Amino acid sequence: MGNRFEYLQKAILALSVKFGEVLKQSGIYETKAWGIASQPDFLNMALVYETKETPLKVLGIVKLIEREIGRRKRNRWNEREIDIDIIFYGEEIVEELDLCIPHLLMHHRGFVLTLLNEIIPDFKHAILNKSVHQLYKECMDTLEVKPWKM
Repeated sequence: MGNRFEYLQKAILALSVKFGEVLKQSGIYETKAWGIASQPDFLNMALVYETKETPLKVLGIVKLIEREIGRRKRNRWNEREIDIDIIFYGEEIVEELDLCIPHLLMHHRGFVLTLLNEIIPDFKHAILNKSVHQLYKECMDTLEVKPWKM
């Protein structure tokens, strides 16, 4: 919702303040909404950071950043100002009430795999034991994912 590009830029800045320099950054892609199709297209990108913070601490930080950017509570998968997901945390497997890593649905989402395939194609999913590139090739999601142009 709102100025999608500006929200992405604010997220990158805030994440970089907390975690340091972005190690890898995908391009920006415009995608149809996943889950509820009758809403505006989303802008998506992927970033890689290195941190010594625990996965739950990282989750707390990204939720705070979302609120600072202006995210308001809405129903699941509805349009939103910003949504920051933790897809991987190195090779760790995390199964907590509020956090599952690797992200539970990432291998079903073409837009996620497109972004990750651009920047970490050889990275292995810790549970599925398949590379991002292999998951990308096997993904059945047919929603359009296209490079975004300003």
